[in-house]
Amino acid sequence: METIKQKTLKSSFSLSGKGLHTGLNLTVTFNPAPENTGYKIQRIDLEGQPVIDAVAEKVVDTQRGTVIAQGDVRVSTIEHGMAALYALGIDNCLIQVNGPEFPILDGSAAMYVEKIREVGIEIQNAPKDFYIIRKKIEIKDEKSGSCITLLPDDEFSLTAMCSFQSKFINSQFATLEKMEDFETEIAAARTFVFVRDIEPLLQAGLIKGGDMDNAIVIYERQTTQERLDMLADMLNVEHRDANELGYIQHKPLVWENECTRHKLLDIVGDLALIGKPIKGRIVATRPGHTINNKFARLMRKEIKKHEIQAPIYDPNEEPVMDNIRIRELLPHRYPMQLVDKVISIGPTTIIGVKNVTANEPFFTGHFPEEPVMPGVLQVEAMAQCGGLLVLSQVEEPERWSTYFMRIEEVKFRQKVVPGDTLLFRVELLHPVRHGVSSMKGYVFVGDHVVSEASFTAQIVKNK
Repeated sequence: METIKQKTLKSSFSLSGKGLHTGLNLTVTFNPAPENTGYKIQRIDLEGQPVIDAVAEKVVDTQRGTVIAQGDVRVSTIEHGMAALYALGIDNCLIQVNGPEFPILDGSAAMYVEKIREVGIEIQNAPKDFYIIRKKIEIKDEKSGSCITLLPDDEFSLTAMCSFQSKFINSQFATLEKMEDFETEIAAARTFVFVRDIEPLLQAGLIKGGDMDNAIVIYERQTTQERLDMLADMLNVEHRDANELGYIQHKPLVWENECTRHKLLDIVGDLALIGKPIKGRIVATRPGHTINNKFARLMRKEIKKHEIQAPIYDPNEEPVMDNIRIRELLPHRYPMQLVDKVISIGPTTIIGVKNVTANEPFFTGHFPEEPVMPGVLQVEAMAQCGGLLVLSQVEEPERWSTYFMRIEEVKFRQKVVPGDTLLFRVELLHPVRHGVSSMKGYVFVGDHVVSEASFTAQIVKNK
């Protein structure tokens, strides 16, 4: 079982340009960050250079982009930069901006992706913590008809389906079958706007930096030449013939469904605010930043409820170690062999199984009328899994034994009773040095953690 590690940037990069809504000249800088930092956005133009955690709960506005805030400190139009980080697997990044929004650039995530590739990606030591979808999760907005459904899958994939009620872009869909395709299939998709929406946006004090080079502009409802000229003057762009309907931006469409691909890009950017990469299939109908953020908030609550996820256990699969092999590696025998089989093992992590039956000898006295597995034996079982993990990496493992040196941070969360199947997940906290190993273990019944502990053990050669 290969452990996937966290990633950050190898070095910093900056991009400069106009803010879409403010029209200000802005510079955003993406910097490497330590393990387990996540995404943080810093306003370096303000006193004290305040930092905002880029998480879903910090989103305060979703009308024309994603806006996060901490008190009075706001940063908007973050979704394209966040999408590039998330799609390219960057887990930790400090983003510094010298104004209230990220520059719009060309209206896509392409320039962010190019810069990330240019500076390179650094693999860190800490493991990447995926959230694996085990059941259907769905959120709907009855008023708008928006819906996001998340289904179990082995990897991440995303489908967006949009209906724009327009003769130029009516019903479209776009699919990202795997995140590796984002760079070539999604990143260059630009934001878009209908000419009919420009005047209300300008009146609301928005899109002051919009032009024909940073958005797809769709002119589909004919207006007077005078009115179209007035809008062009407000945006400082050239006048056009009011009789010529269609796409009027300078660069033609990259794909026929570019608008829906951009909606998909926005979803990826808003998913970045969940805080963990997901393994699951997302189907989004009529998505937008509002439903995206509601979904991201829901996922953060779901993750908090299952902060430590149970391993996936399929009893039909052959174990990597059966009870006979376990007896060859461990000195424990009945009634103290507390691991029945190992279903997964890697350089730093092991997953073991124990089926708790009514005939366990400890139930005779613990307790005859209400049988409960002693917590100390749950810790012992974790330690046995840890011993198997360490011994699997030495030559002649049957000639070595492991012994407890220290047990810490022990927690018991719920009872273990006859009929329970225990799943153990034990991981090395540090490489084995001088025969000493530090580990963290969890015991699960179903999706729930029933106990956990950190422990240190010594590996000793048998005499």
